[in-house]
Amino acid sequence: QVQLVQSGGGLVQAGGSLRLSCAASGHTFSKCAVGWFRQAPGKEREFVATINWSGGITYYADSVKGRAAIYRDNAKNTVYLQINNLKPEDTAVYYCAARSETYSSGTSFPYEYGYWGQGTQVTVSS
Repeated sequence: QVQLVQSGGGLVQAGGSLRLSCAASGHTFSKCAVGWFRQAPGKEREFVATINWSGGITYYADSVKGRAAIYRDNAKNTVYLQINNLKPEDTAVYYCAARSETYSSGTSFPYEYGYWGQGTQVTVSS
């Protein structure tokens, strides 16, 4: 069983940066692929980035590619999402999610993740 607790986020001006953290409990987290998703009001949850269990493979949505970095510190059971050059369209509730340790790689499909964080609001002002 994995429990995810998110931190970070808040109100940021356009062009600024932020880092979101996703801290996990559970001894198997280091074997889990993790993804970040976001959901804006009235929209479906969309994929942002994913990282495999070791941190060696990452994948980004086109909307954040070149501006975002996902990385992990397995010694701290934490995955991070850094987004630079924030835009108003980045405004959303951001969620981290972990796959079962059965799967070493991440995907862009929310339904393939079994564990979810509580979500954190990111608001980018223009």
